[in-house]
Amino acid sequence: MPRAVFDSTEYDRRIARTKARLRERELDAVFVADPANMNYLTGYDGWSFYVHQGVVVTPDRDEPVWIGRMMDANGARATTTLSEESIRPYSDDHVHSPYDLHPMDFVADVLADLGLDEGRIGLEMDASYFTAKSYTRLQQNLPEATFEDTTLLVNWVRVKKSERELEYMREAARISENAMLAGLDAIEEGVPEYEAAEAIYSALIEGTDAFGGDYPAIVPLMPSGDHTGTPHLTWTDRRFEDGDPVIIELSGCRHRYHSPLARTTFVGDPPSAVQETADIVVAGMEAALDAVEPGVTCEAVERAWRDEIAKHDVEKEDRIGYSVGLGYPPDWGEHTASLRPGDETVLEEDMTFHTIPGLWFDDFGVELSETFRVTSTGAEPLADFPRRLFTA
Repeated sequence: MPRAVFDSTEYDRRIARTKARLRERELDAVFVADPANMNYLTGYDGWSFYVHQGVVVTPDRDEPVWIGRMMDANGARATTTLSEESIRPYSDDHVHSPYDLHPMDFVADVLADLGLDEGRIGLEMDASYFTAKSYTRLQQNLPEATFEDTTLLVNWVRVKKSERELEYMREAARISENAMLAGLDAIEEGVPEYEAAEAIYSALIEGTDAFGGDYPAIVPLMPSGDHTGTPHLTWTDRRFEDGDPVIIELSGCRHRYHSPLARTTFVGDPPSAVQETADIVVAGMEAALDAVEPGVTCEAVERAWRDEIAKHDVEKEDRIGYSVGLGYPPDWGEHTASLRPGDETVLEEDMTFHTIPGLWFDDFGVELSETFRVTSTGAEPLADFPRRLFTA
């Protein structure tokens, strides 16, 4: 029997909303290659995104069609409720083939079989796992078809979460809390960075007494020392030293749903510049969260942060957050709404964001983040973890 993460009515609603967007765009189909969107529409879950795969949705067909590698077809049977007719695997000689074969040749055959060889077909042109060759191969095989860029069509359907999705994100937040505590406890002078990473990873997988964890879409990020001004570094075999700031950014994952969390700690006594920066970041974060409510725009939330830090003669040009939820490597973000100047996306109840208003300088950085849900009255942070500079 398939593993039931959501009931069929939830998938039915998602597919119906996707079909409505296809009709609005006057599209005959969309080919979805983003593994998060594949999961969202069908439940498919497997570490198979390193080979070509996808899901086809048409306005008139009852269920999507999964297309993937032959050895992954049982994964589709195990994690989706798709009928056998809707599971279309290609043979293994298409994989990394030395012959003149490509998985998109098979995808083109499926599209033609569905009567789409002259249709208007949407493609996720900027998805991480949809390559330039995938596009040219589809063009070669379906010369009478018209292809449209529908990169974020399904992503925007995902922006508002159901109650079950929110439940999984709250569970992911419990895992994030445990992992953050494990990381902070492991960091001290003389300890190699990889030992702290090991403690974090163990907690991410162990989960809680009630439920286990999954692999996150992004590995724990853990720059230290002079490199805390560079936010996306991972760990090394360097040992922590007295005087090191250390940033931890991680996320628990529950059924592919994430609740990222970031904090900063300091090995030894933090100098006044680091402590003052941490205080500014905390105040800015709280100002941003206080600005959240349905009807305000993403840029208004960012403006509240910017106005707060301007009181201390500090400026930050980067965005301070983004829509978050379901994800696979390399990213847990949804690539839609961002908390930044110029983003006029209006907040609605049950949208979820990761807000991460860090400040990074040449010699150190301070990072703090929260994942929050937009409620009818404001922001609901999903994690319960102190907002302050920690010390080791």
